[in-house]
Amino acid sequence: MKSRHYAREVALQILYRVDVSKDVDSNGDLEEHFRHFNVHHSLQKFVTEQVRGTLTHQTQIDVLLEKHASNWKVSRMGSIDRCLLRMSVYEMNSAQKTDTAVIIDEAIELAKQFGTAESPAFINGILDAVKNEKIQISENTVN
Repeated sequence: MKSRHYAREVALQILYRVDVSKDVDSNGDLEEHFRHFNVHHSLQKFVTEQVRGTLTHQTQIDVLLEKHASNWKVSRMGSIDRCLLRMSVYEMNSAQKTDTAVIIDEAIELAKQFGTAESPAFINGILDAVKNEKIQISENTVN
């Protein structure tokens, strides 16, 4: 499978694993994840950037999310929602230049697939509020 949707799905699952384990180093050897998820080589750079960029800028992203998530602390959000929001905000601010509407649509689809019944509306509302705000993202997030 060579789609960006699948790449985002894999990145979300890796970020979820990191979030649940509370161990930033558990993203570790991404090659192991690529083999496990059978990630085509043409998508590996994108997955790597999504995971490492999201983790690198997590503090900045969380501040932005809490600013727009009325009465919600990031720490109280469901893990899937939290990871999906972080990843989507990172992508909105990265050098990838993917259309924001595409990023939000992809996030909603992943929320339907992995989240709760309330996740798609929750994700859509917060990303819609965040879409015009930028955080400082360095160009060199992939190691």
